[in-house]
Amino acid sequence: MTTEIYFSDNYRDLCEQHGTGAGFQFEFSCARCQDTWRSPFEPYTGGRVAGWVSRGMSTAWGLFGQSANTVSNAADGLAGAGYGTARDASFQRAISQAQGHFNRCARCTGQVCDRCWNAEQGICLNCAPDTAAEAVAARRRGLNDTASERAYAAGQQDGQRFDVRTPRQLVCPRCRAETRGGAFCPDCGHQQAQPDACASCQAEVPASSAFCPSCGTRR
Repeated sequence: MTTEIYFSDNYRDLCEQHGTGAGFQFEFSCARCQDTWRSPFEPYTGGRVAGWVSRGMSTAWGLFGQSANTVSNAADGLAGAGYGTARDASFQRAISQAQGHFNRCARCTGQVCDRCWNAEQGICLNCAPDTAAEAVAARRRGLNDTASERAYAAGQQDGQRFDVRTPRQLVCPRCRAETRGGAFCPDCGHQQAQPDACASCQAEVPASSAFCPSCGTRR
């Protein structure tokens, strides 16, 4: 069954062996976009008959003098007798049908749907992306990259005017909100502690100092 290998990692087994819903169905997915296709449901008669027998046991304790356990075992045996063979045959039919909905890429061997298939090149869009789509994406990347570079350059210019030597209180001592270095808290309006500047030389003067440590001017 060599065709099964082609769908070894992109299908789900939805088969049911027992009950009134017993039957065979498989779901195949595109290796690129993950869209799915399901094979038509094929009922499994053996499993359905077993379900009917099991339900009958709830109203009849025995069948032809046999115990409930014996009947249950017989029902399970009926459901499982030909299940494996029937499932394999159904799977082969499902694969044959799925091949009409998927394309196998000769380069990466992935199974992809028609939307993810580059028919002109004969391989999937992962291996041979659409030229027009790639051009649009590349143009957008170029726009974003250039805008980022210009914004970075503008930030560098603004950084030249930023006083990096001035201490800034980043958390308000009253309400613990972030101040982002502002002179007043944006949440409670509390004035943040700012070092005094010397009236003579504008140097920073510690709060405990009576004289400017730079020029000696009295505060």
